[in-house]
Amino acid sequence: MYDVAIIGTGPAAISAALNLKLHNKSIIWFGPAEMSRKVEKSEKIANYPGVPMVKGPELNKLFADQAEEMGLEIQDKMVTAITKTKKGYMVLGDNDIFDARTVLLAIGAASAKGYPGEEKLLGSGVSYCATCDGYLYKGKTVAVYCGDKRFEHEVKYLAELAEKVILFAPYKDIETDLPENVVRGEKPIKEIHGEMKVSSIRLTDGTEISVDGVFILRNSVAPATLMRGLETEGAHIAVDRNMKTNKEGCFAAGDCTGRPYQIAKAVGEGNIAAHSIVEYLSELEKKEREE
Repeated sequence: MYDVAIIGTGPAAISAALNLKLHNKSIIWFGPAEMSRKVEKSEKIANYPGVPMVKGPELNKLFADQAEEMGLEIQDKMVTAITKTKKGYMVLGDNDIFDARTVLLAIGAASAKGYPGEEKLLGSGVSYCATCDGYLYKGKTVAVYCGDKRFEHEVKYLAELAEKVILFAPYKDIETDLPENVVRGEKPIKEIHGEMKVSSIRLTDGTEISVDGVFILRNSVAPATLMRGLETEGAHIAVDRNMKTNKEGCFAAGDCTGRPYQIAKAVGEGNIAAHSIVEYLSELEKKEREE
């Protein structure tokens, strides 16, 4: 069991990871290996102390180099569920389960709202993980929202199982060598329909398409879906000044806790969260010795 599971690889996450490493805590770290896409796409960053007018890719590389120098490793896995257990948390990353005493959510600001019907039908035809649930759709028709090119290998995997894959993507440079049974959706998905299980999707032009399942491949899952019972304030995770959430042993930092969406703020919150986690683990170990 790890001391901490960190979800996300942006500035808040690396700030926390560095501090936790210095405190000799065991860490399992999930997220894109290329670190923060938000930082990477920034043309110039003028308000990060000590690094004036730095380009986004340069700062992102500095973060990655420092993580590597400290011996921190990133698990390039999509976390789709976090469940409270007696001794901590169970984290589902792709198709693997990891156990940790504490969790730090540094998942960034929600980039998109869920579809109507998505949460209701989650687990009943809606899935966030192709390798986890793809086998359920052998010979069937599925719709796939692919929010990032890094998930295109999952589209190919689904194409090997399903009879037909209807692909929806918000970007244009989709891989051209996708299998023949993958077809592009002409309009974006508007909502997902079904009573006990998924039956169809409706597109923004009103077209309704019968499907057996819907795979939604985003860079992050909405906080309230990721962890049931997690308190939120709108699209953000509710935290106190110590970055504690309403769930014991669960902390959050960075853009996911609210504005301002700035790197300096995220780094500061990551630092606070790390120290709060160290204190929490110390208190936990003390209680365990007394029992």
